Amino acid sequence: MIVDQTTPTRSDDTTAADPSEWRSYDEFAAGIDTFRLPSEPLTGTALGLRLDDGSRLELVFAAETVRWRASGALGSAAGAVPDEQGAELSAELGAEQEDPYEAVRVRADVVFVHLPLDSRPHEAVTVVFSETTHRALVVRSAIGATDRAEEPRVGQRFWAAVTDGGPASGEAPQPSRDLIGKRNLYRYSPFHLYEHVYLSSERYAWQCVQGVQRGHGDVDLSTVWKFADGLYLFCFREFRISVASVWLHDLGYALRTTGVFLGLTGEGTAEHSRAGGHIYPQGSVTYPDVQPV
Repeated sequence: MIVDQTTPTRSDDTTAADPSEWRSYDEFAAGIDTFRLPSEPLTGTALGLRLDDGSRLELVFAAETVRWRASGALGSAAGAVPDEQGAELSAELGAEQEDPYEAVRVRADVVFVHLPLDSRPHEAVTVVFSETTHRALVVRSAIGATDRAEEPRVGQRFWAAVTDGGPASGEAPQPSRDLIGKRNLYRYSPFHLYEHVYLSSERYAWQCVQGVQRGHGDVDLSTVWKFADGLYLFCFREFRISVASVWLHDLGYALRTTGVFLGLTGEGTAEHSRAGGHIYPQGSVTYPDVQPV
């Protein structure tokens, strides 16, 4: 389940972190949910989704847990098939599971729902849905059994979807290049300040400006989908640390971000963490001729 975050050791001076001591996921994540939007229970709500591959996901929410079942790739545990992209998976809904969840209303009509799966250790499912357009996005994050050469250990898969709340309207969520060239600061707490530079459709660069990782940075794999005007799903998968994240950036008037992490702690156990905060745009660049991938 999602762990309670503890207040991190104060790190607001200009002392850089030791470059030889790369921080583990649980160390930098402590307190990174300080400026997160509040949770909102979905008690009594039922939600059905049809994913773009034809599979289904059904959820029934209580105060702190959700009963859910799914067909297709979501209906099978991450290690059940060798290749989800090519395997033929059942169209029948799988067995019902019950897991914890957390929901955040990021806009008046848009809800961010995260399921840290107790029923499937090392997995998580995130759903973003609109109550007005009835469009949705579904992300599955899973920690691999072992480290893989030149690949992040935590992988992710994405689906556009529609809900059963009414006829779908507007554009369907889809991969986006809109963030390429943008440079933003993200303030998650008084002690967490990070900079992102979106390099291409596949990678972004980050550095810690303030926090236990101060001075550390890297270029990692990333994925961006546009959900609605000014609302972008941003996900990254790190190489050096076994961690991946799912964020919903509201780059409209709100300039807020809501996210979650799934990764391995320094002791090698799976952990889910909340995150969120404020966005401070720092500008952007454009490419005059040849564009990034």
